[in-house]
Amino acid sequence: MFGDIFGDFFGGGSRRGASNGPMKGANLRTSVRITFEEAVFGCEKEIDMVLKDECTTCGGTGAKPGTSPETCTKCGGKGKVVFSQQSLFGMVQNVQTCPECNGSGKIIKDRCTSCRGTGYTSSRKKIKVSIPAGIDNGQSVRIREKGEPGVNGGPRGDLLVEVIVSSHPIFQRQDMNIFSTAPISFAQAVLGGETRISTVDGDVIYEVKPGTQTDTRIRLKGKGVPSLRNKNIRGDQYVTLVVQVPTSLSAEAKEALRAFDAVSGDSLHTGAGEGIKQEKHHKKRGFFKKED
Repeated sequence: MFGDIFGDFFGGGSRRGASNGPMKGANLRTSVRITFEEAVFGCEKEIDMVLKDECTTCGGTGAKPGTSPETCTKCGGKGKVVFSQQSLFGMVQNVQTCPECNGSGKIIKDRCTSCRGTGYTSSRKKIKVSIPAGIDNGQSVRIREKGEPGVNGGPRGDLLVEVIVSSHPIFQRQDMNIFSTAPISFAQAVLGGETRISTVDGDVIYEVKPGTQTDTRIRLKGKGVPSLRNKNIRGDQYVTLVVQVPTSLSAEAKEALRAFDAVSGDSLHTGAGEGIKQEKHHKKRGFFKKED
């Protein structure tokens, strides 16, 4: 509170005053949507925008052709006015933007009819945007001098294009790495064999090891996202192998599975259970056997 009071008393308002010297134009913001693959490998996009340009009729002066802006008599062309104000500490001076010329230092009596005295005209333009390989969702691409025009001969501002990456039905991304899942059959999990795995570079053949458990994670080196700083450096792809249990079996397949269950030594059928109980019972009798 005291900072605001003392700032007003001692000329704090001067910081808000606009300079009548050359100033860079304001930056503009927009967005563009790209696919997951376009974010990985980069792409070229074209966006449609309404931009301001210097009025060709008046040359950016805002004045009617044949006339020119006049120096503001209130501020003397400085764009700022100084006035005295009585405070608790005596008379102080305050500096503010000139209310007559709004800080420009110029007064336009005869306005240009093309730009209505603003010095700018608007038109729709197509702008090409180069999206670098490896860009992530929410990051922005800066296009120099495609923003608002500068003031008093200053340079144009920049255009900041935010990149929105669409989600992918198979791949997820974390930093430079890609994550996905791949199904394998029960037979492949037990016996091993080749399976086809999708990557952003296309399908690859992976050799499944015998005895692979479901949710086993494997790494495909160099199949991730390129680095923004060095496109020759890429992350990895991590694939979770999911064993698919068949939900519908033929009678022949069921019989074969029962035969496998019987010879595997891991059977949990009733007969096997009784065998376990008998073994335990036998051990118990042996434990309580009377010594000679």
